[in-house]
Amino acid sequence: MGSLLSKADNKDITKTSTHCQESALRKRKSNESFQETTLKKQRSDFAPESSQFRLKPGNNKGKDTEHGVKGLAQYEDKESCKRENINQLVGRLNLLGKFHSKLKSHTFLQVSAPSLQRYEPCEERNMVQTYIQRLLMTDYRARYIPVKEKPSEVFNTQRTMALDKGKTDAFEKIFKRSAPEQTNEQRIQPIHPMDIQMIVYLYADHFLRQLMVTKLSQCQYALPLLVPNPFTQEIEFPLWTFRQIKKSWKSHKRNISKNQTIPQAGTPMVAFFRFSEVSASKSELMNNLLNERHNTFFHRNCCGSSKSRLLMDGVVEIAWYCPSGDKNDKFTDCVAFCNLHGDAQSHETQLKILTKDSSINVVLLPNLDKSDKSMAMVETLYSSTKPLICLLTEDDSGVKKLQEGKYTIGLKQRNKSDVSEDVRRAIKDCLSKPLSVFKLMNIGKHTGIKVDENDDDCRGGKKTAEWMIRLLEGKELFNIKETFLPCQGKLWHDWCLKNKELHRPQGDNIEMHNSQKQTEMHKIREQQKASGVSNFMKLFIDQIYSRNVDEKTYFLKWLGILLDEYTSEDLSVLHHTYDEKWSKVLDLKKKHNKSEHLAVEQSQLEMLSEKLNAATFGLEHILREIGQIYESDVCVKKNTGSRCKIDVRSLPRIVAELMISGYPLELMDGDAAHVPLIWVQAVLGELIKILGDQRVFVLSVLGIQSTGKSTMLNAMFGLQFAVSAGRCTRGAFMQLVKVSEELRKQFDYILVVDTEGLRALELAGRSTRNHDNEMATFVVGLGNMTLINIFGENPAEMQDILQIVVQAFLRMKKVRLNPSCMFVHQNVGDITAGEKNMVGKRRLQEKLDEMTQLAAKEEVCDAECFSDVIKFDIKTDVRYFAQLWEGSPPMAPPNPCYSENVQELKSTILSHASQCSGVTLTQFRDRIGDLWNALLNENFVFSFKNTLEIVTYRKLEEEYAKWTWSLRSAMLETEDKLHNRINNRQLQKVEIRELEEVMAKTFEEVKSSMKHYFEEHKEKEMLIQWKLKFQEKIKHLHGELVRDAKRKLENIISQKEALTKLDGKKTLHERRLLEKSKELAFSLKHTALDENELRRLFESVWEKWVSELTADVPPFKEINIENDVITILNEMHEAALVRSRLNTFGNIFQVSDFIMYVNPIKKAGRNPNVTSLLPPEEQDSIKQLMHNVLRQTEYRVKSKSVAKTGYNSSYIQEIAQLVKDSVGGHKCMYTKYEFKKEFIVDLTLYMCQQSGMRFAELHQVFREANDPWIYLEKKKPEYYSVFQGFCKGATSAAVFGALICSELKIPILQSVYNKTANDLAGEMRTNIPAFKGNRSNLEKHILKALAEEEDFYKFMKYIHHPREHFEDFILCEVKAYITEGNSSSVAMIKGNIRHKEQCVITAAERATAEVLSKGGDANMWLEIFSDCLKDELEYNKEHLTGNCCQDITDFELLEEVVKRELRPITEELNRHLTNLSDIEMAMFRKPPDEILIEHFCQCCWVKCPFCKVVCVNTMEDHPGDHIAPFHRNCGMKGMIYRGTNNLTVSFCTSSVASDSQSFYPNSESDEKVLWREYRTAGPEFENWSITPDLSELPYWKWFVCRFQDYLEKYYNKTFSGCGTIPNEWRSYTKEQAIESLEKYL
Repeated sequence: MGSLLSKADNKDITKTSTHCQESALRKRKSNESFQETTLKKQRSDFAPESSQFRLKPGNNKGKDTEHGVKGLAQYEDKESCKRENINQLVGRLNLLGKFHSKLKSHTFLQVSAPSLQRYEPCEERNMVQTYIQRLLMTDYRARYIPVKEKPSEVFNTQRTMALDKGKTDAFEKIFKRSAPEQTNEQRIQPIHPMDIQMIVYLYADHFLRQLMVTKLSQCQYALPLLVPNPFTQEIEFPLWTFRQIKKSWKSHKRNISKNQTIPQAGTPMVAFFRFSEVSASKSELMNNLLNERHNTFFHRNCCGSSKSRLLMDGVVEIAWYCPSGDKNDKFTDCVAFCNLHGDAQSHETQLKILTKDSSINVVLLPNLDKSDKSMAMVETLYSSTKPLICLLTEDDSGVKKLQEGKYTIGLKQRNKSDVSEDVRRAIKDCLSKPLSVFKLMNIGKHTGIKVDENDDDCRGGKKTAEWMIRLLEGKELFNIKETFLPCQGKLWHDWCLKNKELHRPQGDNIEMHNSQKQTEMHKIREQQKASGVSNFMKLFIDQIYSRNVDEKTYFLKWLGILLDEYTSEDLSVLHHTYDEKWSKVLDLKKKHNKSEHLAVEQSQLEMLSEKLNAATFGLEHILREIGQIYESDVCVKKNTGSRCKIDVRSLPRIVAELMISGYPLELMDGDAAHVPLIWVQAVLGELIKILGDQRVFVLSVLGIQSTGKSTMLNAMFGLQFAVSAGRCTRGAFMQLVKVSEELRKQFDYILVVDTEGLRALELAGRSTRNHDNEMATFVVGLGNMTLINIFGENPAEMQDILQIVVQAFLRMKKVRLNPSCMFVHQNVGDITAGEKNMVGKRRLQEKLDEMTQLAAKEEVCDAECFSDVIKFDIKTDVRYFAQLWEGSPPMAPPNPCYSENVQELKSTILSHASQCSGVTLTQFRDRIGDLWNALLNENFVFSFKNTLEIVTYRKLEEEYAKWTWSLRSAMLETEDKLHNRINNRQLQKVEIRELEEVMAKTFEEVKSSMKHYFEEHKEKEMLIQWKLKFQEKIKHLHGELVRDAKRKLENIISQKEALTKLDGKKTLHERRLLEKSKELAFSLKHTALDENELRRLFESVWEKWVSELTADVPPFKEINIENDVITILNEMHEAALVRSRLNTFGNIFQVSDFIMYVNPIKKAGRNPNVTSLLPPEEQDSIKQLMHNVLRQTEYRVKSKSVAKTGYNSSYIQEIAQLVKDSVGGHKCMYTKYEFKKEFIVDLTLYMCQQSGMRFAELHQVFREANDPWIYLEKKKPEYYSVFQGFCKGATSAAVFGALICSELKIPILQSVYNKTANDLAGEMRTNIPAFKGNRSNLEKHILKALAEEEDFYKFMKYIHHPREHFEDFILCEVKAYITEGNSSSVAMIKGNIRHKEQCVITAAERATAEVLSKGGDANMWLEIFSDCLKDELEYNKEHLTGNCCQDITDFELLEEVVKRELRPITEELNRHLTNLSDIEMAMFRKPPDEILIEHFCQCCWVKCPFCKVVCVNTMEDHPGDHIAPFHRNCGMKGMIYRGTNNLTVSFCTSSVASDSQSFYPNSESDEKVLWREYRTAGPEFENWSITPDLSELPYWKWFVCRFQDYLEKYYNKTFSGCGTIPNEWRSYTKEQAIESLEKYL
């Protein structure tokens, strides 16, 4: 038999086949199985010309017909046949349909449906994507993808079986082939696995090829070395694809480990090839030499092999044997093995290259004749000096040494193990002699091949990278970073240290400490900027700027490759030295050696560690330097002489683009253990600009160092995190993984955060526990999900990591972050043992619960078990992983079970992710800042400020403002209408039910809007905590608005009823005047009088008429408010005291010290002669009392309808009682005292005096409206017009029409103003920047205005009486909007005039139409007319009804007159409103400022107990703590250092960051409270959330410096001693102060 295997070995084949089937590596029909045959001419690695894709059963003659393949005789040109087959292959794999151009890596480096498929059959058209995805996961079964059978194939098989059922002749069935049925269907030959690999390779761009080959190498597969390209007919040498491959081995000779890039490695090379067709498998033999358990080279007996191979002929593959230093190694040093596929004599170029560069040649030969062409080639090889091993397929002898370096070995009917051993011995014998060294790079020197690195972009990138490397030459490796990357060395590390010191203040004067630290940090930044940009960095940045995408990618890869080459040798030596030193230290520790020798060794180890760190130089360090260049430039705005001529501000965009391309971004600098926050947030900001604010699912990974975290991520997502032992991840890196369209539901990207391992050896000697806690808290807080990676089953290591992780999750719970977690238990022996796994899970659960209890004590939190901390299911959230390697490295391939585990984990993660909304990039950017700023302060939970939660709540407040405005606006419109009805006597009673019905539509719209907001908002999970409270608040506001409207309207009704008698008299007087005017006119109807005579006549009778009508009306009583005040005070207090205070009374609000108004309550034991001073807090408390009384008094005055009903002395009585009750209810803060009577009297006098002046003004308005003489005198022009009209012969209809219109002038104007007030308020909420948004936005504009005006006393009003200042600000903004340049105000009023004019016209038309249709009279016309206007205008028609209008019969004329006479009236109104100055603010019944004040000021006004900043919550009784975006300097409100006269310079947000500083809650007590524990100081402290903030806060620092003298004079204190203002504060400008508001508000 011409076989490599004996019959006895067929069992092994069966075993292999069975193993393949059991692993589901390939499913084939029985007629496609492989077996050894005794045919005279065996197949030879299935040459492509002997294959067809479409096969037809039949009796075609020739060797191929036995397999049902269409005979080659049908094709004259074999090459065209091959091309057609390749085209069919391309079509079957859908390469042109799915991928329109070159295959690119980014297409496959995304999470897609094929990347989630389990190991199951796939359709041919998806095989390319499935193959690449499996390869990216380093699953060596990527070669063996089972194909899903087409339904037609299954059907044909079933049909044949059905037809065969009737036949029983076994001989005929088995041995005699009957003629097959003629059918049009052709059987499809399966695609050869290597054809899939090669077609993908040929279609891939250079970067995907490199990625593919790197992954093939990791799978321990042979790599394409020389590739004949069927499309270009060129032989390609893909040197570029090898550039990132490294091999590690341990040489037996020198006993040293090597880790080299393949292109640089010099090794012997053994070349295998064959001449002619042979029966043995060359590839299989080579596999046995390298690794019997793994098919490094694909061969005919591999699963999935078929005769359809198209693309492997002429391909040279290469693989390396890497010894481990073990005695069982097959070879003692690294050896390269090359395999030329196909008949070598058909591939002369490849053969020539191989035989020239090889160290040993191995050739497979059949029996050759002397005259065979192949024999000439063998002669040439034999005569060469290079060793030659001939493997004879038709010879059954063992090894024969023909001469030195020349061997023959027979293969026929020999055991494959024996053959392999013979070949190995022969090769080893050859290797023992001096041989030529093979270097991969040398192949590129041969002619006749195309080298991929000759591509223009590749050469350009390499040239620049080499240029950069030349800059490094001659420099000692340890000094390179210091020389070329100066910003990230000592300067950056010093800055980080200062920043941590800043956030953990010490000493008595915290502000001085903070200012000094900030100054020192600024100086470091200046030094960084002054150090400039090195030529190395400038060249790098220039290249990144100027290159096209491909050249930029080549450049970055080349730079990484060359840097690695440049540093690897020195690093290897350093690592070796470090390992030796580490071993010595461990030995000394084991011996419990405490001698000086141990200390010296440890010191040397530390120095080696620092050298290692200094010598490590990669792309990540260059990007880190860019970050520091950017940060220093941002922090130092002025030019400090830096030689930098680059556009620094565009650097974040460059790195953002790199991130999109798949490069990791350093999130935490592992060397400095610090987050470069400015840089990271800037890059993410640019990322948002490029991609949009995409949603991402953040996946973090935690675990002990060197436990395979990065390896797992690389396998899962095809990432390229550093994984070698010498280059473990330092700090934390993040990388974007795109999610394909079909999976893009909840988020667009997965953002993977890979971290430095916990308990990192490099950190030996540092505070590793604290660093680990920081790292764990940081990445757990960032992640939507955290993978906790546990390696092996070491209980001590498990305990360490679990305690750190549990503590991190506990912290998240306390700050209301809710990440999820999964545990990955790697390197588990038997992962299929269910019972064992359950035991392991139970132990893990117990350990987690134990760690939870320990962490809960440390974090002062109640938690008994891990499930109290986080939602966790031990059954589904723990994964067991198989060992990574299938055998012992370095020759072991990755374990396919590991890849399966990774795939399962990936699917589970994405299943979890699909139920999570993730975060937007903006939220992720803010979260980084929140977490890091909190970690800088030692107490994380106390310091954490959740920006996302704050932003979400602020947006909710903005929506709340819209909802409340909708309700208020609707109620204002309703009130306006009902107000008109009441004044028109069309409404006598207001029911709550009716008001609710009117408001029902708006209320339902608001509720619907709220429901949608809370249920559909992207942050609905976070919003749920406030939903109930806001729903209750809206419901309460609705009820309050309804009740308040009812009260106001009922008040108007009662006022109207109180004036019924007076109004009746006025109506009667007007009716009588109308009748008299009409009578007089008719009596003069036939008398010819000119205008002057008519007026004289009317004047002569007018006074007589008025006297007659008012003869029985008593004169208006004069009021004396001053006497009322004295009388009421005398009744309430002693008359003598009142007289005394009247004589000495001044403005009590100008008193600065209230000690004269109080009697201190003496404490027992105190000297009664010592007069106590009134502490500042009590002085402030009294001022606040007076201010509150003043506001309540103003409110009472406004609530009295004096202008409608007149003044009553009871009003003064109410105000006096109000003062008395308020003073009586005042509570002392700390010092016990009681008010003297003089205080109450003086305060009452002031309030009554202020109220009396306003009452007098309003009473005069009432008198003018209701004194008959004054009122009738105002009506005189109207009645003269009536008299004049009748005298001139006008009809009653004409006169009455004109009278109606003249009487409508004032009501139209008033109703226009009333409607405009509401419209203007709504417009101002949209157009005035201060009124857009929530309360914080309003405060920002107030502070801007204060700074721009620089009015100290306005500042003081804002500080001490914020609500009053807010109201003043709103009033000023409204006035400015209406009267200082907004033409829309006039336009709005004119538009409303047109609307009211149309309402009157419509009412007249409707009245005329109804009267004519019903045959009514003038009274009916007036009734209908006024009813139509009841909601629009206040119009009283009573004086026109009755007999005086009974002679009106021409209603069409009346309508025409109304229309005609109305136009000049509205035109006159419009003429008087041409300028903004014409708008009369007093005309608004409820001015726009009042409407807006009600809207904005119904909020929380609670002040910070330290600095008096006001809580910014929009709701009065809001949920949660009081908060403010930024606090103030406490000295601004008069706080002093105890026992001194010095105003404090402390900010409460700085003080709470201190562990040691205390304050006195009670100035009269000696009891102190730590600032950090301020909530324990009393009720006014416990509900405030004051988180540490050590940022610059320029606004209030500028204020203190700008108004220092004013403040000292105002409080009669000084900023000196302990309260000395730091000099750094004085550098802030007003512009910087205003600019800073954008950051904080």
